[in-house]
Amino acid sequence: MSLYLRFTAHLNAALDQLTALGTLQGGLDRRNITVEPPRDPSHGDLATNAAMVLAKPAGTNPRTLATALAAELEKLDEVAGVTVAGPGFINLTLTDAAWRDEVAAIATAGAAYGQSEHYAGVTVNIEYVSANPTGPMHMGHCRGAVVGDALASLLEFAGARVIREYYVNDAGGQVDVLARSVHLRYREALGETVEIPEGLYPGDYLVPIGHSLAGEFGDRFIGRPDGEWLPLFRERAVAAMMELIRADLALLGIHHDVFSSEAALQAAGKPAAAEAELRSRDLVYDGVLPPPKGETPEDWEPVELPLFRSTAFGDDQDRPIRKSDGSWTYFGADLAYHFQKAEDADQLIDIWGADHAGTVKRIVAAVAALTGGAKPLDVKLVQMVRLLRAGEPVKMSKRSGNFVTLADVVSEVGKDVVRFTMLTRRADAQMDFDFAKVVEASKDNPVFYVQYAHARIASLHRRAQEAGIATGPGDLSLLGTEPLVLAKLAAQFPRVVETAAAAREPHRVAFYLYDLAGAFHAEWNAGNDDPARRFLQPDDHDATRARLALADGVGQIIRNGLALMGVEAVSELN
Repeated sequence: MSLYLRFTAHLNAALDQLTALGTLQGGLDRRNITVEPPRDPSHGDLATNAAMVLAKPAGTNPRTLATALAAELEKLDEVAGVTVAGPGFINLTLTDAAWRDEVAAIATAGAAYGQSEHYAGVTVNIEYVSANPTGPMHMGHCRGAVVGDALASLLEFAGARVIREYYVNDAGGQVDVLARSVHLRYREALGETVEIPEGLYPGDYLVPIGHSLAGEFGDRFIGRPDGEWLPLFRERAVAAMMELIRADLALLGIHHDVFSSEAALQAAGKPAAAEAELRSRDLVYDGVLPPPKGETPEDWEPVELPLFRSTAFGDDQDRPIRKSDGSWTYFGADLAYHFQKAEDADQLIDIWGADHAGTVKRIVAAVAALTGGAKPLDVKLVQMVRLLRAGEPVKMSKRSGNFVTLADVVSEVGKDVVRFTMLTRRADAQMDFDFAKVVEASKDNPVFYVQYAHARIASLHRRAQEAGIATGPGDLSLLGTEPLVLAKLAAQFPRVVETAAAAREPHRVAFYLYDLAGAFHAEWNAGNDDPARRFLQPDDHDATRARLALADGVGQIIRNGLALMGVEAVSELN
């Protein structure tokens, strides 16, 4: 049990004692009570809002309740002091022994330190990437891929069963455009000189598919009607693109559990089943949409369509689920897809590009309607990434048609740099990815700064061995108060994991690791001015082993945090 969970248990025990004494009534809702670090470290090590939360429903004064609760908490062996601040906040200062015990707890738990059962028994479906299968992955897809994958790992670490899903949009008009583009490359492979017209995909990545089809079928589909070759070319092109996309994602260490096909979804009648379900609840009706806002086009005619009552769930107008020709709208197909996902999960999370912001409200409303509110959907919007080289916008790739491929970026700077950088800002904030800065060896580059801290910790053991110091379990009682600042920050890791998972914000782990690395570098640099603060004490092997144990605890936390981000913790930097 982590230190914060342990003190939450201590706090509940103290509240139970006050209840038993008649100071506090029983049955009060404690869910909003927190135990966390105070904003100002000078106030103590831990703070709780328990008295503030419980005073009003208990019909008492917050400071009066806080004083009674503080008296109970002062009895704990791990507590050096308790103060009541402001209107009723309680601040606790822990003993040095409590923090030394947490260093030992990190060593004992190792890679499992920070894991919890917070989401035990909960199945979460996370759908991310879901790029149209019309070409290789480009950097426009990268950020959502990393955010989704890191969030999946974070929720698993917090106890959830996670389904990583990719939705293959293989039923829309863009797939027919892909098939026609491949047919041109097929003709080209058979010796014909072709010109890629406007509206088709020009990328060279389609050339191998054209050659493969030419080798298999010869000139069988030259000059033939679309109906003879379009379905086959569509199937082969989508399969080839998905193979390419899987390979690109693998470069980032990303692997999905499920690939769901939109075409298969429609063939199985899932949209019709979703429509029938919604009609049975009077949530779909046949109606006419109002004319477009502003100047009405001359060719606009009122058409009766099946409409979802999304206004009942906060949308600005009801939404059609079928087009006038009877085919499904994107919303209609998407609605059925989410209904399908909800069959196997307790919670749904979608990672979407910010350009889909306008559709969030209606799909959340649809899922709420289809599941009776039992299967919540959380849509996380991810802003675009602007690629720069030394501050200048990066030119597009001619080979790929009109974009910079993910594979090219990973090849240049490496998987770890790409993944870490994508998590150094909130997903809904715009980001610049400067090829020069992301490989810069400086404090301003979070990737380097965190990796450098881990490499420094790894170097301590090599240097200790060179100095003839036998490493092993250290006597932690030899650790003074000053270096325990590192233990206090390291002990926050389980709480960071839990809060980041609850907020669906994996970037919080990156921010925390940067702060932890900064604290370690500060302690390392303090040794430059004060030899007694150095991790290696050649004349005092016992002190060295104790400080190495502290450094190892920090290193373990860095490894655990980087693992959640899908980043390797290196032991040496080139």
